[in-house]
Amino acid sequence: MGLFSKQELLGLDIGSNSIKAVELDWRKKTPRLKHFGMIHLPPEAIVDGAFMDSASIVDSIRSLIDGLKVKTKNVAVSICGHPVYIKTINVPSMSKEQLEESIKWEAEQQIPFDIDDVNIDFQILDIQTSPDQMPVLLVAAKKDMINDYTAVIEEAGLIPTIVDYTGFAIENAYNLSYDSPPDEVVTLVNIGANWMNINFLHAGNSAFTRDISIGGRQITEEIQKRLKMTYEEAEALKVRERDAGAQGAEVEKIIQGTAEHLATEVRRSLEFFDASSSCGEIRKIYLTGGCAKIRMLPSLIEERIGTPVEVFNPFTKIEYHMDEYSPEYIKEVGPMAAVAVGLALRREDLQ
Repeated sequence: MGLFSKQELLGLDIGSNSIKAVELDWRKKTPRLKHFGMIHLPPEAIVDGAFMDSASIVDSIRSLIDGLKVKTKNVAVSICGHPVYIKTINVPSMSKEQLEESIKWEAEQQIPFDIDDVNIDFQILDIQTSPDQMPVLLVAAKKDMINDYTAVIEEAGLIPTIVDYTGFAIENAYNLSYDSPPDEVVTLVNIGANWMNINFLHAGNSAFTRDISIGGRQITEEIQKRLKMTYEEAEALKVRERDAGAQGAEVEKIIQGTAEHLATEVRRSLEFFDASSSCGEIRKIYLTGGCAKIRMLPSLIEERIGTPVEVFNPFTKIEYHMDEYSPEYIKEVGPMAAVAVGLALRREDLQ
């Protein structure tokens, strides 16, 4: 597991509902969008983060890459959920080389997993604490989950180069788009099909993260159950919530119920962060993921929490050819592309 690569990367976001790919052109000072695409997965290909149909995932990756005509083989991918443990710890001041030798012992004192079952990574944070202590971001991830992701990437003919955490990928995309003042606190909320990732940033650095097993799939399944239709029909109806015809009122009621639940979980996380942190007041919440496109969700979260909410477009400071990607299309897909953009940015020269 690593955070940066010197090589150009294909950012590949393997989500429960779809796979997104982003490749950037670095020949100029400002990155330019070279390739973006997405492809939907069969409903049961990934269930609760587990790969149930690896063959379908491999086929989808190949179809997506072939359709985009991507030549880059090196891939950055992200993981999240219960098999991932993230915590900021304080350790005695030492060199990076010394920490590399002692990090396994430090991790054994912190993580709730068997140390032999996980891959460990760390990053020394550029935050002043005390003269004899330094803050370190510790990340541990189950080897089984990492192996699942790297296996499908390799079988698709690509090279897994970086395995990152989903919340950090979005953080990277955010930091490209915004300059964070030293005292600024913002929250990045990514809501996909199965997971909601919440990342609190202080001065552009992660201060606290949380993954919650809730997402857009619950809306689709509730529509499917109540209106007695297939999963595909329910998903299409959810996307067309604005013009769903006679079933519109029922669909909107279902969506609002889940949106209320999502807003409640965000509020709880903010309350916990406020109670346990001295970073200051949260200035804004940025929404990403497929659920960010639910029209009532941003205003609902803003109303319930009292903090301004904005749907995050990761292409704000990325150039693109308008004859290939229209501004309307970029705005439409932006929230769903945030993870893949952040992964494509994982280059060593951007530290």
